[in-house]
Amino acid sequence: MTSLERFSLSGKRAIVTGASRGIGRAIALGFAEAGADVALVSRKLEGLRGVAKEIEERTAQRALPIACHVGRAEDVNRMVDEVLREWGAIDILVNNAGTNPVMGPLAEMDPAAWDKIMDINLKGPYLASARVIRAMIERGEGGKIINISSAASLDPAPMLGAYSVSKAALNHLTRTLAKECGHANICVNAIAPGLIETQFAAALISNPAIHQSVVRGTPLGRHGQPDEIVGTALLLASSGSDFMTGQVVVVDGGARM
Repeated sequence: MTSLERFSLSGKRAIVTGASRGIGRAIALGFAEAGADVALVSRKLEGLRGVAKEIEERTAQRALPIACHVGRAEDVNRMVDEVLREWGAIDILVNNAGTNPVMGPLAEMDPAAWDKIMDINLKGPYLASARVIRAMIERGEGGKIINISSAASLDPAPMLGAYSVSKAALNHLTRTLAKECGHANICVNAIAPGLIETQFAAALISNPAIHQSVVRGTPLGRHGQPDEIVGTALLLASSGSDFMTGQVVVVDGGARM
């Protein structure tokens, strides 16, 4: 295998949650361009169909849209079973689906909002990882799991307390799974993006005071784009990272040094 071939995803089968837009969509398209078939997962099929069409028009790869609420075990099990039924195996899982329905101090948060954030941002990756890991171990050929965390997991973001806590816990889930699954040649890593221009982060980017504060503290002097997370995801999904596990890779323009 040549150095460049180590970064190919040819013949691989991947699941990307939260794939209808933003970072998830960018990663799904990037994986397909690198040679992987991609199962596109989100709560609603409508947005996924557009991404599936893009993949089929731009690449020779297969796209499989699946509606799934990642915080519900029955949905996750059904989703993984469908991918296994269609493609026979899963080589890569990207836990990207995330939510943050409220902004404000933790002490003033409605417990229902806390539960929703933890269900999607932490329980979801746990459920999907556990189910996929069992399938990978049964197959016996290893695999790659990538959790999309956040720079807020390392430095809590103002007014995003529950979100920050959920992503900090996701980092620890990443390390725990890496220790438990290394014997099966399953690598588990996380990416912690800084401020990325997505619908999810629109409230932060559209607020001049918040945006300017972030940009001032970023050596590159700007926020990021979803496509700028894809290269790191490709590394962690490919053979180029076969001796790398349990890591949280920060991609934030240098804000944390």
